[in-house]
Amino acid sequence: MANVSVYNMDGKEVGTIELNDAVFGVEVNEHLVHMAVVQQLANNRQGTQKAKTRAEVSGGGRKPWRQKGTGHARQGSTRAPQWKGGGVVFAPVPRDYSFKLNKKEKRAALKSVLTDKVANNKLIVLDELKFDAIKTKNFAAVLNNLKVEKKALVVINENDANVVMSAKNIPTVKTALTNTINVYDIINAQTLIVTKDAVKTIEEVYA
Repeated sequence: MANVSVYNMDGKEVGTIELNDAVFGVEVNEHLVHMAVVQQLANNRQGTQKAKTRAEVSGGGRKPWRQKGTGHARQGSTRAPQWKGGGVVFAPVPRDYSFKLNKKEKRAALKSVLTDKVANNKLIVLDELKFDAIKTKNFAAVLNNLKVEKKALVVINENDANVVMSAKNIPTVKTALTNTINVYDIINAQTLIVTKDAVKTIEEVYA
């Protein structure tokens, strides 16, 4: 089991925590991670794009000119694809891009990305994260104390409005609860910040 330092909001080390290898020390499965990311992005697609084919465009019932003798190429309708205002060839239609991934595969992918963060020293465990009021500068000060400069995902155990709202105006920070973490957000964050309580909850759920 890996031992990781635990920091307080001032950025000082206040202890260590032993991570469960069943969650934070598994063999990384890159294929499942890729599939989990593709699935999440596909499920987020609206799929509402629509264009009309030549069968759906109104008008164009009359032949624009006679078949022969005009010097023009023969045309049957002004709603053919080559005409301005005509239909679209192989026009996109509304569709559902989502697909399913097995629960075991999702869990394995999540464990893989958590393990990768630990292996690359991109996981920071906080003793606690609490604010008395909603203040963006307070959250920014914590990040500065932890020397976090790039994209960060902050995982908390319970929905704390002061924490969530304080981080909302920082464009490089995203917050998540332990039951809403996903593979894409973890990969997209250069630093994963998790409270001590959140680590225990994640281990209980995924171990």
